[in-house]
Amino acid sequence: MRLSPLPLVVLCLFMGFTFWVMAGAEQSLLAFGAQLMSSPDTAQVVIDLYILAVLACIWMYQDAKRRGKGLGYLVPFFVLTAVFVSAGPLLYLVLRGGRETEAGRL
Repeated sequence: MRLSPLPLVVLCLFMGFTFWVMAGAEQSLLAFGAQLMSSPDTAQVVIDLYILAVLACIWMYQDAKRRGKGLGYLVPFFVLTAVFVSAGPLLYLVLRGGRETEAGRL
């Protein structure tokens, strides 16, 4: 399996920072999310991120379908996307491999 190096570096940095922050956090991830949703200005950012997450899941589904992979293959990526938003698509890109040669598709 050929891994994509740039998404791998970004994923490792992002998840390392995420775990470091979570280790020092004084509240759970759910409590933090609830606090963010309690104010309209921060709720807008959270809603925006989850719209992006849904769009990323749609892209992953379409790409996996085109590559002949089933929905079962995508479940871990969808779960990771639901919790950490960008981690699911980043891991998908890492495991997907490098660029295709067919018409420059990614």
